[in-house]
Amino acid sequence: MKTSKKVLKAAALLAAVTLTAGVPMTVPAGTFSVSPIVAYAEEEYKDGILTFKLYDDHAEVINCDYTATSAEIPETVKGLPVTSIGIYAFNGSAIESVKIPDSVTYIGQWSFSMCTKLTEVTIPANIEMIDIKAFELCTSLKTVNLPDKFFKVATGAFWSTPWLKAEQEKDPLVIKNDVLIDGTACKGDVVIPSNVKYISSGAFEKNSNITSVVVPSSVKEINDSTFFYCDNLASATLPNVELIDSMPFDGCDKLSEVKISGKLKSIASYAFDDISASGTITFYGSKETWDKVEKSDDCEYLNKAKYIFDENAQPPEDDEVIGDVNKDGEFNVSDLVVFQKWLLAVPNTELINWKAADMCSDNNLDVIDLCVMRKELTKKL
Repeated sequence: MKTSKKVLKAAALLAAVTLTAGVPMTVPAGTFSVSPIVAYAEEEYKDGILTFKLYDDHAEVINCDYTATSAEIPETVKGLPVTSIGIYAFNGSAIESVKIPDSVTYIGQWSFSMCTKLTEVTIPANIEMIDIKAFELCTSLKTVNLPDKFFKVATGAFWSTPWLKAEQEKDPLVIKNDVLIDGTACKGDVVIPSNVKYISSGAFEKNSNITSVVVPSSVKEINDSTFFYCDNLASATLPNVELIDSMPFDGCDKLSEVKISGKLKSIASYAFDDISASGTITFYGSKETWDKVEKSDDCEYLNKAKYIFDENAQPPEDDEVIGDVNKDGEFNVSDLVVFQKWLLAVPNTELINWKAADMCSDNNLDVIDLCVMRKELTKKL
């Protein structure tokens, strides 16, 4: 019965993806499903090796000559900005190099997957989303140049690439621009750093080596399939999460402890499906608040769980970020400026988190701490 349920869910997801092929997509937070269509295709247009779909307000790359070895995507086509690369656009082609303009904000599902000769790609400066398995199985892709900005990455965008393997060897938590892109190489108890604001869908998918996870309070959403079939995951702490999307804990058969924020608003279908373990759910809020959370009435795991309601308790605090004197979850130049002003006794300057400024760990704040702070910031640049 379990197998048939999983097949049905997979089939439903595949159908959703198939139905959206060629449709201009804007991916909302916490899910890979598409938003309502806001622009309509008027015509297709071929320019050299590339084929575009033209909409009333933008153009989308939808195809490339399969035998082409290089491509340069233009910023505009017939006066329309090229803002997206569509599903399967370059999939399995002989492309070795590609130039993507900064006008592109969306790189679609499987758009470059199985481009086995592609060695390097520069992600455009205005990118907002790299969708499902966009570069999966690009087995020669060793260099990925990422812009210094926040953008979302979906399930398996760089799976089976030399670039991802090299990043995993540096750190099993692959984090770029405050986005946790991949955690499939992690083992044991995982504490996600407090600078992470977004966890990619499928980030830990089918990782049998993790046993517990603590998500920082900066993360507000657990996206689809994040911990899908992590079958040895026993504990998950979600201190500030407001949305749990579809299937993030599906198949986590040993999940016995879940700690959830009292700010939670919604749990999607199949979020805790295919779990035989009996769980204890600690909810940092009242039973009345829990009852108002939008959730399925037929989730077996939630229905049989033991509940602990404590509206007075506080979720576990994140590890303190050294240098984060303004306590915004990050250590950056603004912290240096505030600390320098404080040392100069500039009026109305406050160190919200003075301990974070004690870079020398001697319980004294002085110019030596400022020098160490400046040195550490230089390393990050």
